[in-house]
Amino acid sequence: MAKLYFYYSSMNAGKSTALLQSSYNYRERGMNTLVLAPELDDRYGAGKVTSRIGIESEAMTFRKEHNLLSVVEKYLEKDPLHCVLIDEAQFLTKEQVFQLGEVTDRLNIPVLAYGLRTDFQGEPFEGSKYLLAWSDNLKELKAICHCGTKATMVVRFDEAGNAITEGSQIEIGGNDRYVSMCRKHFKEKFFS
Repeated sequence: MAKLYFYYSSMNAGKSTALLQSSYNYRERGMNTLVLAPELDDRYGAGKVTSRIGIESEAMTFRKEHNLLSVVEKYLEKDPLHCVLIDEAQFLTKEQVFQLGEVTDRLNIPVLAYGLRTDFQGEPFEGSKYLLAWSDNLKELKAICHCGTKATMVVRFDEAGNAITEGSQIEIGGNDRYVSMCRKHFKEKFFS
């Protein structure tokens, strides 16, 4: 029986690298994968999953209004499918997480979702909240804070290097805007 997996962490823990490795492992064995990425994350170009270590893959993009069960069913009309992989899964909607559960339960295709657990304010993203609640298997990927302990939080900074404590939950950026930190250092930056 297929399962819905959620691999979560703060930034810079290797989520995209792990996704690309999983997809490669399936393809190496002659199996088809469908890699999905949110259209709004175009840091490296739309329709790509790119890792900090320099590997990348083409991806089909999705938006909030897309029915991911329908996307998978349409793919199955032309080719067999052995695994669905989702990058930046925190941007999924509640409905899309439910649809991914249907992919595993009705179509018997494993789904591997990779994303952030919380935003720069320490609040869960919608997609992450429901993946944490509904996934069959949860796996934390570890990042390291500058102090050497496990980083579980993300701090957003402005151009002057000041921590931002309010604003839109979704603002695409990388190491230029966000830093992973342990809870202790997150609190020092966020509440100072």
